[in-house]
Amino acid sequence: MITCFDIGGSFIRHGFLQEDGSVEEHGRVATPGNDWSAFVDAVAAGASPDKGPISISLAGAFDDRTGLADVANIPCLHKRPVRDDLEAALNRPVLVTNDANAFALAEAVQGTGIGKPVVFGIILGTGVGGGLVVNGQLVKGYGGIAGEWGHGPIVDPTAGGQLKGLSHYPCGCGQTGCVDAVCSARGMEKIHKSLHGEALSSTEITTGWHQKDAQATDTINAYTTLLSRALSVLVNTLGPDVIPVSGGLSGDLLLLQQIDRKTRDLVLASYPDPLVIRGQHAENGGLRGAGIAASTLFGGTSA
Repeated sequence: MITCFDIGGSFIRHGFLQEDGSVEEHGRVATPGNDWSAFVDAVAAGASPDKGPISISLAGAFDDRTGLADVANIPCLHKRPVRDDLEAALNRPVLVTNDANAFALAEAVQGTGIGKPVVFGIILGTGVGGGLVVNGQLVKGYGGIAGEWGHGPIVDPTAGGQLKGLSHYPCGCGQTGCVDAVCSARGMEKIHKSLHGEALSSTEITTGWHQKDAQATDTINAYTTLLSRALSVLVNTLGPDVIPVSGGLSGDLLLLQQIDRKTRDLVLASYPDPLVIRGQHAENGGLRGAGIAASTLFGGTSA
């Protein structure tokens, strides 16, 4: 039996790949972020007893060439050859897939992208990420970076002169002006503080926006303007048929509608139907995507 894991900074979730390709959460434990031995024990406890393969959706970058993971919020995995070390510790095959890639796979194969040639799945939450699937095949790219639109200093905080009062925000990757720094939930909070001098959570900001609060409305307008400008470049580059969204902000359908409208207004192609939509597997894309990746590599639900 193939065990699937969705590993994030807060929790390790696991489930088992079923014959119909589904993976439902079977259990979860807190992620032992600083203790490799405890991390191995947590994975071992959730894995099937038959020594079947393990497929992991990981909240961080993973380079197939080097085998190294880049997971800043889970220190015991950061810069570690996670796949090789887990295989040695658990004596079973291990597959590692970036969580945004796993989500994109889930949507392309079992969700909003069924039958659509190009699916660009994006994460809008604590961070910004993405995954690209073309004709049902995950595109990893050199170093596994394909789809990682959250990083690269591309954001103009003035939006071509439309906006005032925003800074060039530094990103955790070491650069300044990344989409991750500006268009994540944390970025929304930075925008609000820059514009109004008030520290609010992204939830408080979106709630205020829904209640027609003027300051929150200014923040959401700036946020969606900056995000849609960056996203429009990806749309023109990739030509996606659909952009399913996961992450904490994906649950706000009105927010997604504004992002969608602004993005479609900026791109070259005419999209008559919504392009940016909430993913069908926004809540469980990591586990499902890990199952799809495992099925492709290992060939089914048995070891």
